[in-house]
Parts: sequence; structure tokens; C-alpha cells
Amino acid sequence: MAIGEDEFRHSLAAWPSGVTVLTSRSGDRIHGMTVSDFSGASLSPPLVAVCCQLGSITTDLIAESDCFGVNVLAADQVEISNRFASKKYEHVRFETVPYTVGLTGSPLLEGAVVNLDCKVVSTYAAGDHVIYLGQVESSEVHDRQPLVYWKGGYREMRIEEDK
Repeated sequence: MAIGEDEFRHSLAAWPSGVTVLTSRSGDRIHGMTVSDFSGASLSPPLVAVCCQLGSITTDLIAESDCFGVNVLAADQVEISNRFASKKYEHVRFETVPYTVGLTGSPLLEGAVVNLDCKVVSTYAAGDHVIYLGQVESSEVHDRQPLVYWKGGYREMRIEEDK
């Protein structure tokens, strides 16, 4: 018998993760949402995996467009993380948030640590989520400190200089 939702949520909270905003575009509609369920999946070909809640606007746009952007947020982008996570800002998430458009048409947020522009290559049903496997079509990496989420809150990383 599987553990309950509360126990599972508590268990996952012990895992520190980077914070990403997943974005997509279908026609003239754009949307994005904050996600922590993101990982690399393969080096050759370059693949990433993202887990998206069924029924969300962003998940539906990815299904329509077969593309998505992964934006690994920087430590100073807490407000962007909160904006893209809140239902309150559901239809105005991109207002005042600068972005460029990737090769696939997905919005790529400015100021992020990493921007990955991806084309969907596989889709998997997973309970109340869908897992998208995306091939990375382009990437940009910036020398910035990442935003980290652990035990229900944002955390700063302490970086020691190499000796």
C-alpha cells in the first residue's frame, strides 16, 4: 500500500531542488508555471524531463505546441517564482517579466541561470501529472547563483571559493 499524500509531500520536502519556470506558446497564447520536478534525462541526445500537473494551462499549451522552455531561476528571482506559482496571477504572469522567444517559440525568461528551449519527444501519463521528455534545441547558461527550494522555503547557497 502506497504512502499518503501528506507523508509523500513531507518526504519530498527533504530534497533540495532548483526552481524552474516552465513556459510554452501555442499560436499567440503564452503561459508558464513554477515547477521543481525537472531533471536531465540523457546526454546523447540531450534530453530533459519535466513533470506537469494535468489540467494546467501550461500543460495544455505544451500538449498543443509540442515545445517548452525550462528557465532555471536565479536567486534574485523569488518574485517571479511566486508569480508563476500563484493562481492569483494566472492570466497576467508575463506582465512585467522580460523574455525572449526561443527557436521553438517558447518564452525564455531573462535573468535566469539557464534557459533551455525544448521540443517534446515523448509524453508519459503519471497519476495526476504528465511527464514530458524534451530534446534540448538550444541552451543559454549565465553566471548567476540559482534559486533553491528546500523544506518549504527558498534557501541561499553558501559557495566557498576554490582553494
